Amino acid sequence: MATRHGPTPLICVDAVVLDTETTGLDPRGARIVQIGAIALVGATEAGGGEFDTLVNPGSPIPASATAIHKIEDGDLRDAPGPADALDALLCFVGGRPLVGHALGFDLAVLAAEAGRLGRAPLECAFLDTRLLAEIVAPSLPDFSLETLSAWLEVPLEGRHSALGDARITAETFRALLPHLRQRGIRTWAEATAASHALRQAAPADAVWVEPARPGSAGADPALARIDAYPYRHRVRDVMTSPPVFLEGDRPLDEAVRLMSERRISSVFVPGEGGPGILTERDVLRALAAGGSQALGKPAASFASRPLQTVRADGFIYRAIGRMARLKLRHLGAVDAAGELVGVLSARDLLRLRASEAISLGDAIETATDALALAAAWAPLPHVAEMLLAEGVEAVDVAAVISRELGAATRRAAELAEASLMDEGEAPPCPYAVLVLGSAGRGESLLALDQDNAVVFESGSPGGAEDRYFASLGKRIADTLDAIGVPYCKGGVMAGEPGWRGSVETWQARIAQWLSGARPQDLLSVDIFFDAAAIHGDIGLGESVIAEAHSRASRAPHFVKLLAEASPQPPAAFGLLGGFRTDAGRIDLKLAALLPIVSAARVLTMRHGIEARSTQARLEGLAQLKRGGDADLAAIMGAHRTVLSAILRQQVRDIHAGVPANSRIEVARLTRRQRDDLKAALGVIPSLEDLVRNLLF
Repeated sequence: MATRHGPTPLICVDAVVLDTETTGLDPRGARIVQIGAIALVGATEAGGGEFDTLVNPGSPIPASATAIHKIEDGDLRDAPGPADALDALLCFVGGRPLVGHALGFDLAVLAAEAGRLGRAPLECAFLDTRLLAEIVAPSLPDFSLETLSAWLEVPLEGRHSALGDARITAETFRALLPHLRQRGIRTWAEATAASHALRQAAPADAVWVEPARPGSAGADPALARIDAYPYRHRVRDVMTSPPVFLEGDRPLDEAVRLMSERRISSVFVPGEGGPGILTERDVLRALAAGGSQALGKPAASFASRPLQTVRADGFIYRAIGRMARLKLRHLGAVDAAGELVGVLSARDLLRLRASEAISLGDAIETATDALALAAAWAPLPHVAEMLLAEGVEAVDVAAVISRELGAATRRAAELAEASLMDEGEAPPCPYAVLVLGSAGRGESLLALDQDNAVVFESGSPGGAEDRYFASLGKRIADTLDAIGVPYCKGGVMAGEPGWRGSVETWQARIAQWLSGARPQDLLSVDIFFDAAAIHGDIGLGESVIAEAHSRASRAPHFVKLLAEASPQPPAAFGLLGGFRTDAGRIDLKLAALLPIVSAARVLTMRHGIEARSTQARLEGLAQLKRGGDADLAAIMGAHRTVLSAILRQQVRDIHAGVPANSRIEVARLTRRQRDDLKAALGVIPSLEDLVRNLLF
């Protein structure tokens, strides 16, 4: 099973809906007589294409089978045989995952046909609409296409023809998506996990193909990530072309100037035995050995020969292997005739590795509708995984996730505003959309939900302006939920009355928070005081946020109350010093993350520090030089360790179809990771004393 589509939201998955008609109902002996398939592009049939073929099995069709699908022996006289039909089907599927109804039967029949031909069975990820229906509506009398058609209001046109049943199944799959989303099943991996669990609870049928456990085909998802790029891209995709030549008798300083002007890291130097290559490192070595006098010597005397090359149409994994074996940073790229057509550098490979993270943000910002936004958003877990595998710190990965969550929220707001404009409603006044909580701090991980708000210039609660922004906020929330950022269970969304309002309304709301002692006020402060404006009149939103922080710094009684109400972490260790776990996991959000974030927020509110991220807040406190420097440094380290542990677990869980959360599997940690986590959790008990000492 490919790992790349696992985190993909179901609403934007590219898959093939497959159905077959056969000579019987026993997969071990049934022969295929018709194959129908429809390509889904973003869960729709738009532009996907169809596949429809009769198949001549070389044996008679029983009358009982003909009575169902109406295919007779004479219909198959000129039809392709199983070998040609399977070849054509494989070409159409093209490695995409499959969707079908009772698809385990179809795949078992296909496997039997492949076995007769001495071929390997079709192996790919798949979802079964029969199982999905049983997951979301277990009380239905049965899960046939007829029953699902009546329940979901899907027309039964073309029933019992392979292509007709594929079309019905495609419509059924789309109709099931909202029901799956209501049950928290949003991604391909989550649907696969739920299907696997359902089949595990039922008696096994040895002749049916079972849905795979999510992540079962791969080993470590990080290894799958490392393999993905070199095997998908060719040298010509990233090489620098055309090659730049310098005559060998020209002095070295001309090579330096040429590389500087062209912004390249190497030039080629002709020679009798073929071209050599002169790189930046060659220049540095020449200067180290001969000083400035080396600049006047012929460049050819410093070039490396013989030139190591790789085919331009070859896959990058070959170039990486050759670079590693020869300990080189540059390779010449040649065409089929052996002519030099470019150069591949380690810098080119680094640019390739970064390209997906870069294109992610661009795709989000240019998405034209919710479906396109979902498709743009889908690679985010993979990008996070890729960055972690490249050694990027978790705090920086969290910042990337937060930026893209902000970008998705901004694009959802733009789409919401455009849809209201189409209905004749324009924004009644300037406004700003805010993201709150971890998104505002730049510390979002992969267990995401919505925390947003809207500030508008003027208008009273329930007035025309408020009604417009209620509608805007609801559309933002609906779009985000559709792409895989669920509704906030606590209702912290711009469409809710308590999280939208005019500047005047927000000022009154903040004043109430700071003057009262209601528990809901303390919760609101926790969320709002990490806010950041991301769309609309940014200055308007930031002015409200700045005023809130200014008022808080002048309300020491409230800050003290907030400090006293900070969450108390549960005991992280047992009597013998081991981790205290529940079902093998420890909740690092409760045990460490919330206490650290809350402590940093309270102290920066008290001292008027304007930083938003936890790391920046702790650094700001250290710059005050009021003591506790060692404790602050230890807490910053603990925060980084905890973020890393949670994020790596979330990547594993997402691949396994498990909803991401902050609970990590202790058994999956290496010895070094266990030691680091124990050290991180060991500093949490000192937080209370640190806050008390630095608060006043």
